[in-house]
Amino acid sequence: MLFDRRDFLKTGAAFTAVTGLPNLAFAGTTFAPQPGAWRTFEVTTRLEIVSAAGKTQAWVPLPSVNEKDWFKSEGSAWTSNGKAVAVTDPHGAQMLHVEWQDGEKAPAVEIVSKIATRDRAVDFTKPGNVAALSETERTKYTGATKLIPTGGIVKAKSDEIVKGAGNDLEKTRAIYEWVVDKTHRDGKVRGCGIGDIAAMLESGFLGGKCADINALFVGLARAQGIPARDVYGIRVAPSKFDYKSLGANSDVITKAQHCRAEVFLAGFGWVPMDPADVRKVVLEEPPTNLAIDDSKVVVARKALFGSWETNWLAYNFSHDVVLPGSSGPKVGFLMYPQAETANARCDCLDPENFKYTIKSKEVTAA
Repeated sequence: MLFDRRDFLKTGAAFTAVTGLPNLAFAGTTFAPQPGAWRTFEVTTRLEIVSAAGKTQAWVPLPSVNEKDWFKSEGSAWTSNGKAVAVTDPHGAQMLHVEWQDGEKAPAVEIVSKIATRDRAVDFTKPGNVAALSETERTKYTGATKLIPTGGIVKAKSDEIVKGAGNDLEKTRAIYEWVVDKTHRDGKVRGCGIGDIAAMLESGFLGGKCADINALFVGLARAQGIPARDVYGIRVAPSKFDYKSLGANSDVITKAQHCRAEVFLAGFGWVPMDPADVRKVVLEEPPTNLAIDDSKVVVARKALFGSWETNWLAYNFSHDVVLPGSSGPKVGFLMYPQAETANARCDCLDPENFKYTIKSKEVTAA
């Protein structure tokens, strides 16, 4: 996809004008996240180790994001028959590390976390005086990770996509549209995917889920020197805009993990993005397998460039996470509970056999 700046200026102007309005509607469909009242949720995670053997331990992500405009981590409390300590990785991801004595027949832990959240929307017609990132932050959020390289095939593809674009906003828009057009959500992928973006580009198979599609977006942006990051979390409530595919439609949210993305743009700061959810709408929004020009897809595609419905908990921004005390490898990201025994690391994508449940309860409503 070659970027045509004239097309961007025409479509971008119309788009930014729309995002400044209180409603974004198309053919009777509305998707209009706007900052409003805060909503507070309690999220309860209960984990049990079914086949404990020898040294048994677990690591459970704790909400550790605090962004004054849209998310507050308001603390966690826990009970366990093991030794539980809250720890923070070098990138800021908090987790509860639990260790059980050898011979404990029923290792268990329950964590109750409280968070407050509200919707986000950026009006691209009104840039402001936003402080620049520090050099340390800029280096962090333009750098490569194990699964998100920024050179080689990633840089070559990114250069191809943004050819003809001017500033970072135009480049970001070009990358977003390319990712939406070229990827697809693959329902056969386990969990949220792996996020190995070089493998995706080398194979030419651009199917996956949120940790794949949004990681691809982040990597392509970083390859242009645009600070970008994945935000790992879990959906906690239904969509108030009647998008069944974009909400947690039960109080049991054990399998509702979702990774989002942000880019840092001059004049706007961190800007919400979610091309992966556009592809989720295409595949899963009733009656499913929607056309790319279906009204619900068109509206979501516009809205998710610059806004989020934040019916969602943000855990952290971390990659290449070291699990303290683990005998196993790093994890690419921390969005699921992790555990291991003397025999092996448990399969975090198999909650029935690993045996964990996550539930959400709204404490106050908007």
